[in-house]
Formats: sequence, structure tokens, C-alpha cells
Amino acid sequence: MTGRAGVRRWLLVAPATVLLLAAPACGRSEEPPRPASADGAPAATSAAAPTADAASSAPVDKPEPKACDLVTDQEAAALARLKLDPQKAGEQSCTWTAPISGPTGQVEVYVGDGAKKMLDIERQLGHELKTLSGIGDEAYLDTQANEAFVQKAGVWAAIRLVLLNDPKENHKPLEDLIRVVAGRL
Repeated sequence: MTGRAGVRRWLLVAPATVLLLAAPACGRSEEPPRPASADGAPAATSAAAPTADAASSAPVDKPEPKACDLVTDQEAAALARLKLDPQKAGEQSCTWTAPISGPTGQVEVYVGDGAKKMLDIERQLGHELKTLSGIGDEAYLDTQANEAFVQKAGVWAAIRLVLLNDPKENHKPLEDLIRVVAGRL
């Protein structure tokens, strides 16, 4: 049993032994029994349910809006100054694209962490961001990338416009629409 045959046998026996010993432990899914209280009912766990007082003192979070609820089909088409196909909703985004038979154009709306991340990326790239006063809690226009951002009550939203024109032509329409979006947040 020495030599190569002995080593091979041990290489097979050791993993098989581990599997045989570990398999029964994996099959256990039941919880350990809880001690009963004096009246015979199961004892309460240490994680108590919140009381009515605790629930009423905690702020109720407003659900994050859907991106497609922030901009209408007509507003997207007006921003792009094109006829656009129906919206396509994503988890935190909404996109309108121009038909493939016409000029290139697209409007994208994002809400939540993704919108904030877009702004962070534009900052890292060194894009010129113009502060938009009086819109939400804070708002910015990316003068190079045809994007506008707004934050209101901790919720971020962004609009991206894809057009093959001079970005300066889009500043005012983007600012106007991000103002509307801020009102809907």
C-alpha cells in the first residue's frame, strides 16, 4: 500500500469521508426547540416587534417615483423636437427613441441612485456643471453632455438628451423640463 497506489487511495478516501460526514449536517433545516413559558405557550424571541409608539415616531418614507411618471410622452417629444417611439420603462429609467427611419434622437430619464451616479461621473470627467437656482434642493445642467440633474427631498432624477446638434440649443429646454420633473418628485 505504499507508493503511488497508496497515495491515490488516500486522495479518494479523504474527500469521500468529508462528504459523508458533512452531508447529514446540510440536511438539518429545523430550528432548535424554544423553551416554553409558564403557561405552555412558546417563549417570545429576543427580537421584539416594534410598538405602535415606535412606528408612529419613525418617518414614513415616500416611495421613489417611477421614471416614466416624471416625464410625459409629449414632454419627451418636445425636448427632442422629434417624433419619438413609445416609452420603454426600466427599473429606474425610462427611454424614448426616435424611429429608425428618421433623425437620431433619444430622451432618457433616470431616478434614484443611478441618477446621482451619473452626476458623480460627470464631475469625475471634469464636465462643466451649471448650478440651476430655484429648482428642487439642488439642480445642475451639464453643458457638455446634454444632461440635467435635480435632487429634491433626497431623491435624485436625471434627464439625458441625445441629439446630433449643438448642445447649447438644448440648455433652455433641458432646464425647463428638469424644473417640471422637480415639481413631480
